[in-house]
Amino acid sequence: MSEFMAEVIGTMILIIFGGGVVGGVVLKNSKAEGAGWVVITIGWGLAVTMGIYAVGNISGAHLNPAVTIGFAAVGEFEWVKVPLYVTAQMLGAIIGGAVVYLTYIAHWRKTDDPATKLAVFSTAPAERSVFANFLTETIGTFVLLLGLMFIGANAFTEGLNPMIVGLLIVAIGVSLGGPTGYAINPARDLGPRIAHAILPIAGKGDSDWGYAWVPVAGPIFGGIYGAVFYQTFFVGEVTALFWIMSVLILAVIAGAIHEDFKKRAEIS
Repeated sequence: MSEFMAEVIGTMILIIFGGGVVGGVVLKNSKAEGAGWVVITIGWGLAVTMGIYAVGNISGAHLNPAVTIGFAAVGEFEWVKVPLYVTAQMLGAIIGGAVVYLTYIAHWRKTDDPATKLAVFSTAPAERSVFANFLTETIGTFVLLLGLMFIGANAFTEGLNPMIVGLLIVAIGVSLGGPTGYAINPARDLGPRIAHAILPIAGKGDSDWGYAWVPVAGPIFGGIYGAVFYQTFFVGEVTALFWIMSVLILAVIAGAIHEDFKKRAEIS
């Protein structure tokens, strides 16, 4: 199997399990309806674990453009392969979204709320606030990349690494996922969102394209910073990219704080 097909299939598996658990929890008349956020985070952790087990020995199982770009930014992956991997991840995510649609095909017409249907495919913020939402996705993916790199630096029993990475996803979900639903993966959000837009889902409403850039740009930004942060503080290699990203992070934080003050002033 080629690396391209490995990333397609691995990302498809990720979305089938991840989108599938959301569908089970939120769609009407599902036997898992109402199971809650903890079940969703565990489902996504297992989704990542299964995706890595499936194709990790072929492509490295990035399954996430933020991981691919973050690794490339610190020389851990070839830039020339980045477009190939990202294209494969997007394709796999779209296919995975379609499989989830088919799995729950009898439940879309039973579910009235269009936003609930969209939630099976993509993320949405609990409180819509551009800088804050962008910052949340940045932080979540920063922790993801930092975690992947320090997990990789430790010796584990062969075959255990995918489970540890899955636990990292669960930890991010339960700790940092509340504000935005923790996309932390541009393909995970954009691919199924495209599937939502083109599939004949009963009463689906729009695909919220106005927000769609946040779970794409935020994870890429956070992924690069997580990788260069690890390189700076764990490896001791300080680059200009670290300082550039640090300044940009401070600008985003300042924007989020200013936005929060502005919204508080409007309320009062």
